[in-house]
Amino acid sequence: RECTMKTSIVFLLCITVFPGFSHGRVVGEDETGFAECNVFFPGQVPPEGFTEPFHVKICQQYNKEPRFATLYSTKDKIPLYSAFKYTKPAQSKEENWLVEPQIDDPENDLHEMVHEADIVGTVANLGANQALTSDYVGSGYERGLLNPSLLNEEDFQMATYTLTNAVPLSPSLSKSWHRDIGRVVEQALVPHCSKKDHLYLLAGAIPSSVRVKGKVSVPETLWLAACCDAPEGWSLGLVKKMNDEISLVDLTVGELEKQLLAGVHLFKGKCGEDNKSQEKTEAILQAVSQIRSGEQVGTSDNQEAKDGGLVRRVAGIIATPFIKLLELLIYVFVELVKFVFYFLWLVIKRVCGAVLDGLYSLWNGVVSYLKAISMVLISIPYDVGRVIINIFLGFLQIVQDVASLTYRILRIPVGFVLHLAAFPYQSICAIPSVLKDMATGIGGTFSLVIDATATLLHGFYYLACHIVKRFVPKSSSDD
Repeated sequence: RECTMKTSIVFLLCITVFPGFSHGRVVGEDETGFAECNVFFPGQVPPEGFTEPFHVKICQQYNKEPRFATLYSTKDKIPLYSAFKYTKPAQSKEENWLVEPQIDDPENDLHEMVHEADIVGTVANLGANQALTSDYVGSGYERGLLNPSLLNEEDFQMATYTLTNAVPLSPSLSKSWHRDIGRVVEQALVPHCSKKDHLYLLAGAIPSSVRVKGKVSVPETLWLAACCDAPEGWSLGLVKKMNDEISLVDLTVGELEKQLLAGVHLFKGKCGEDNKSQEKTEAILQAVSQIRSGEQVGTSDNQEAKDGGLVRRVAGIIATPFIKLLELLIYVFVELVKFVFYFLWLVIKRVCGAVLDGLYSLWNGVVSYLKAISMVLISIPYDVGRVIINIFLGFLQIVQDVASLTYRILRIPVGFVLHLAAFPYQSICAIPSVLKDMATGIGGTFSLVIDATATLLHGFYYLACHIVKRFVPKSSSDD
């Protein structure tokens, strides 16, 4: 947090001292090349063959002036190349790393490269398409500049410290790359280009499958392509492998293009590669060879200079192992110091974590105890009230039972008296019904006797007729 605050303060001071702070422009598909930054390519024609949809063109600007051009890979989160011109180097400035908001959020209204800490939470999907400072922290890699700040004047240096111009490099490789490129440009390329402002430089990286924190691709190869677009034009390519820090292989631009994507052409018309001067090319390659062996390139052609160069070469060859050993020892010492500090920080972190966990557990115990006591104290009035209510309800139940029993006891004599009082009335009222029933019975009996007598006589008549018909002989009709 302290480092972030210091960096933010430095950034605010830079804004105050340099009102036109560094900014970049993401070039849209409807624009030709890199817009204002086409001036950094021979004939204002950018390299051809980089046509993937995740290749983003950026015109890096400062004080509203184009400073260099970058082709950025949102897939690998590193630049594929940065195009620039050599300017008179100035004293190195303090690093002030920036990010490009429009790569992640094209709809935002920020058209300047700004410090990452100042746009956290204000830019949508920050870090989705570009690397951030957090991707390098603790990874063992440095932010290596493709367009080195040491080859630029003051205004240009400020613009180079952007994460869209950086690739992950080990500390030793970053130092070796910038040292070798700086010496090659200043001592081998610039002196042999008759028009200094016609020296065009492309510094690039070839991504690999190795990624820092699973996000930022570590280059497998770094390369530099130079083009002197002058009457006696020439071009040159240099390659440095990641697994060999001391290597610096020179080759033609055509050979370099074959190591890149298929169909790539770095310079328009190959920048005089077909008709370049053999003498000038040999001079450049000799200077590169001297730089590769650790010598300083001189301008004198006399024998004394050659002898001195030979002595320096031999001394460089002898001293190189010791220098490398010293660098290794320093690197090991630094790593040990870092490990010790990291171990101490881990121990302190663990101890503080244990103490905080204990305090947290103690606090939870105290809170739970107080909560239990509070619940008990709160429940006492509740229980007392519940007992009083139960007593009152029991008393009401007793009163109800007494009333019910009294009612049942009193209901017996009252019912008897009521039934006794109602007997005469019910008896008198029943006489008419009884007389009616008696009359109905007598009438019915008399009617039944008559019906029986009639039926008996009818039976006797029927029997007599039958006997007569059976036993009396039939007579004629006259009889």
